[in-house]
Amino acid sequence: MTNVPTRPDPVVTSDTQFFWEGVEQGKLLAQQCQECKAFRHPPRAMCPGCNSLQWDAVPLSGKGEVYSWLLPRHPLVPDFESPLIVALIDLEEGIRLLSNVIGISPDDLDNGQAVEVCYAPTKGGKAVPVFKPVARGAQS
Repeated sequence: MTNVPTRPDPVVTSDTQFFWEGVEQGKLLAQQCQECKAFRHPPRAMCPGCNSLQWDAVPLSGKGEVYSWLLPRHPLVPDFESPLIVALIDLEEGIRLLSNVIGISPDDLDNGQAVEVCYAPTKGGKAVPVFKPVARGAQS
């Protein structure tokens, strides 16, 4: 195992720029509609609930649980360590993120596993949010 980051850099667009700037500061951010206060992810220009174009970038707790997960088997995903656990994470704020779970064997991972955000470095010196298990008894 190498300590050299191999993950690709994130693709930044005008809709996601706020998200990746937050990650650079160690913050997990989401859009929150100024009108109906609904959180939304992935980022988009218009609220799907009330059609408002007004939103704020709001910090999230970074805490949640694994909703579902899988292990890509073939072909191997280049630039990622194996095993790569791809997971849907239900965040406390009610939105779901697609990410990776690190620091646990697939044999020990279950749906409902409590997780918290951490950040994995990329080839270009950036970072991406990933999730690690919360030790039992460490949940607040």
